[in-house]
Amino acid sequence: MTDDLLEEQGFKIPDDYHLMNWFEGFGRQVGPIYETKPGITPFRRAFRVSEHHINGRGDCHGGMLMAFADMAFGHAITMEVHRYWATVRLMTDFIRPGKVGDWVEGTGEIVGVEGDIYTVRGTIWAGDNILMTGSGVFKALGTRPPRRPAQ
Repeated sequence: MTDDLLEEQGFKIPDDYHLMNWFEGFGRQVGPIYETKPGITPFRRAFRVSEHHINGRGDCHGGMLMAFADMAFGHAITMEVHRYWATVRLMTDFIRPGKVGDWVEGTGEIVGVEGDIYTVRGTIWAGDNILMTGSGVFKALGTRPPRRPAQ
């Protein structure tokens, strides 16, 4: 993988977002990934569909959308209860494909809690188009420090 996948390549990200500090491992392969700045609610994560995200038809690969849904839905636990988390189950419905150049956003909300197990409902969209809906079950792990508000 080359460093060009982590460059913005002339694309201006929306003002309420910043680049996630995830440049190793899986984040390096699927990135760059962005998230809303601290203090902006509701939280959202995002990515711009690039050539390395597409399938043979030229649409955003379903596996990329699933991976992104995992990151966006699970992040609700980080934001609400400041815990690390692991995915137990992720169920999604594909509504329409993302296209190269689309700014894809996603968020999740906790809809159920049983001990350390959280159920989250989420949505992934690009502009006015819903690309995916779904839900996930996540196990909360160790305590994560809360995000500091924007300054």
